Amino acid sequence: MDKQRVVVVCPGRGSYSRDTSGYIKNHTKFLSSDLMFFEERRRQNNQLGILELDSMSFKSKTHMIGENASPLIYACSLMDFLAINQDKYEVVAVTGNSMGWYSALAIGGALSFENGYEVINTMGSMMKNKIIGGQLIYPLVDKDWKMDKKLMQKVFDEILAEGAYISIILGGYIVVGGQNESLKRLLKKLPPNENYPFQIPYHAAFHTSLMKEISESAFKKISKLFFSKPKIPIIDGRGCVWSPFSTNSEELYNYTIGTQVTEMFNFTKSITTALKEFSPDKLILLGPGNSLGGVTGQIIIENKWNSIETKKSFISKQKKDPFLVSMGILEQREIVSL
Repeated sequence: MDKQRVVVVCPGRGSYSRDTSGYIKNHTKFLSSDLMFFEERRRQNNQLGILELDSMSFKSKTHMIGENASPLIYACSLMDFLAINQDKYEVVAVTGNSMGWYSALAIGGALSFENGYEVINTMGSMMKNKIIGGQLIYPLVDKDWKMDKKLMQKVFDEILAEGAYISIILGGYIVVGGQNESLKRLLKKLPPNENYPFQIPYHAAFHTSLMKEISESAFKKISKLFFSKPKIPIIDGRGCVWSPFSTNSEELYNYTIGTQVTEMFNFTKSITTALKEFSPDKLILLGPGNSLGGVTGQIIIENKWNSIETKKSFISKQKKDPFLVSMGILEQREIVSL
């Protein structure tokens, strides 16, 4: 039987939430012994264990801070990746959103699972004592997922006027990073749209120049020897492909600890490259949850992929034979898991 070709997508911060807490506990049968190194590393650093955090009642001040949220999400994503039935599916590329880039590096083989944890735990703990700036999220599409170009221009003008930055392009949404004073003004100035604009709790101004000091400090703490050529192509936050055949591991290190920390992360370009360069039979979204489901659907529509051009046609396709498979949705998980 021929394998289906799939691109794996890793979620970022914010995906482990009150709604997804207990994610590991709920999928214990997929918990590989390969992941137990987490607990020893956490004990060595006097940190709460991953399994302990996952089994606790969700508390924002505990579960959403970087030093806990990032490793939790990483553990969930690795667990889901190891649960994919690779007798039926060939992983032809990996990508991820924001923090999911680090998970993608480990899944793609550019970092070992253990070194991937060290990178994620270090980056997630860099602002343990003081978070620099913040992020808010805002939609630029209407209820039918059509881009509102007039609104887009107005929003971009307001962001520029406040000296803030577009830190992530996320399908029909943008994430804005900046100093908290600028974000407070934007929260009042941007047109209300249901629950938006929404400031993301416990998030710093990731992927902006405000992170320059954090990047410089991370270069001193994270060894370039952790990085090697990937075994599976990895698509970064510019839509560039890091190939097993041509990757320079030092350049990959510099991009990871430097460029993508201080410059905008374009998840839309990542998925667009995944579609056009690898033409997969399916995209598989790893857990926890399904936070990237809607925005990835919007990118599929933007590219008119598989003749999907509207929200209605996307939902219809997903019900019949999902092209976008989310492991955070039980009935979809069963399609691709062991």
